Amino acid sequence: MNLRETLRINERGHLEIGGCDTVELAAKFGTPLYCLDEKHIRDMCRAYRDALAAGYGEAQALYASKALSCKALYKIVHSEGLGADVVSSGELYTALSGGMPADKIYFHGNNKTGQEIVYALNSGVGTIVIDGDDEIDFLSSICEREGKRASVLLRVNPGVEAHTHHYIQTSKVDSKFGLSIKSGDAERGVKNILSRKQLDLKGFHCHIGSQIFELKPFKVAVAIILDFAAEMRRKYGLITRELNLGGGLGIWYAKGDRKTNVKDYKDFVKVICDAVRENCERISLDRPRLLLEPGRSIVGEAGITLYTVGNIKDIKGIRKYVGIDGGMFDNPRYALYQAKYTAILAKRASEQPAEKVSIAGKCCESGDLIAVDVMLPPAKRGDILAVFSTGAYNYSMASNYNRNAVPPVVLCKGGQAEYIVKPQSYEDIARNDTFASWL
Repeated sequence: MNLRETLRINERGHLEIGGCDTVELAAKFGTPLYCLDEKHIRDMCRAYRDALAAGYGEAQALYASKALSCKALYKIVHSEGLGADVVSSGELYTALSGGMPADKIYFHGNNKTGQEIVYALNSGVGTIVIDGDDEIDFLSSICEREGKRASVLLRVNPGVEAHTHHYIQTSKVDSKFGLSIKSGDAERGVKNILSRKQLDLKGFHCHIGSQIFELKPFKVAVAIILDFAAEMRRKYGLITRELNLGGGLGIWYAKGDRKTNVKDYKDFVKVICDAVRENCERISLDRPRLLLEPGRSIVGEAGITLYTVGNIKDIKGIRKYVGIDGGMFDNPRYALYQAKYTAILAKRASEQPAEKVSIAGKCCESGDLIAVDVMLPPAKRGDILAVFSTGAYNYSMASNYNRNAVPPVVLCKGGQAEYIVKPQSYEDIARNDTFASWL
C-alpha cells in the first residue's frame, strides 16, 4: 500500500481516506462507491503549479479531463491555478459548468466533429490542438463560416516510444495521434496552418504516452521537438510561443510500481523544465511558454473504490474467486489491458493476507475481473473491499453495462464526505428509452 497522511489505517484497524472511515462510508452511501481525497488532489495540483513556477517561470499546468471529469473537480483544480484540457463537447460543457474559464481550456481530439468545433469557438475556448492535416482544412473552413480566428497548437509525433503498455503509447510512428516529424508530415502541417489567416499557430503539442516513470523519453522528445521548432523558425519564420508536453507521469497501482509522493512529482517536473531550458539554450531558441497536462497523477491515487463482498467460489487447486457488487461497469481497465490493482478488506486493513484470490465482478462476462492473484485475508460475504488508485479512468470510463448503475462519487476532507456525483436511479438508467410509434 502507498499510504499517506490522508490515506491510512486508523486506530480501529479500518482503512481511512480524507479522515473518513471507509467502513462507515460504505454503510452511509452504499457500494460500489468511488471515494476521492480532496487534500491529495489539491496537494498534487500545487506540486505541478509550484514546480513549474520555480523551475521554469512562464508555464501552466492543465488538468487532463479524461482522467476524471465532474463539475466539482474543475472547481477544485481551477481554484489551485490550473487550466484544463478537454477532448469532447461533454467535457467542455462540464468544465465550463464547473467554473473553468474558457480561455484556460485547450480542446484536443483526433477527430473533432463540426458541432464540437463550433461549440468550442463560440464558447471562447483558448486553444484548439490540431491533430491532423485534414483537420487544418476543416477547422479553417468552420472559422471562416463562423467569423472566428482560432489560436492553435499542432500536435506532433516525435517518434519516441515510452516504456508502458502499447495501448497507452501515443507517440509511436504508427499512432492515430499527431503528425510525424520524421516523415515530414509535421512540416507540411506547419506550412498549411501558416497559409490560413483564420488560424494562429502558437506552437506544438506532444504526448508520448501514459503511466510513465522513466523520464528519459520526455527529455528525448523535448530535444526532437525543439530542434523541429528551430527548423520551422529558420524556414518559415515561425516563433514557437507555446510548447505543450502533455502528461503521462505514472502512479502506484501495485507491487512493482514505483511508490511516489508529492515531492517526487516536483522533482519530475524540474527534470522536464531543465530539459526545455537547456535545449532552448543549445539551439538559441527563445523559451516558449511551457504547458503540462497531468491527469492520472493528480486524481489517480486520490481515489479508492469500495465494494461489498458477495459470492465466494473456491475451485480447489485452481482459483478462488471473491465476488463483488461492482465490476467492469465501474472499472473496465483490467478487461481492457490487464491493469493491476491492490485491494484490502477495509475493516481488517491491518490483518495479514493469507490467500491468493481473484476479484470477480458481477457482469455476465468471463473477463469481468478487477484484480487477479491478489493477496487478501480470508474474505466472507458482507466484507467491505477497498481497491486503491481508482481515481483516474474508472468513473470516467464507467458504463451501464448489464444495466448496472454507475456508482456515485463522494469527496472526503477532514472527516466529512459528500456527494459530488449523485447515485443513478433505475429511472436514470432508462431515462432516454422510448417506444417506436408502431409498438
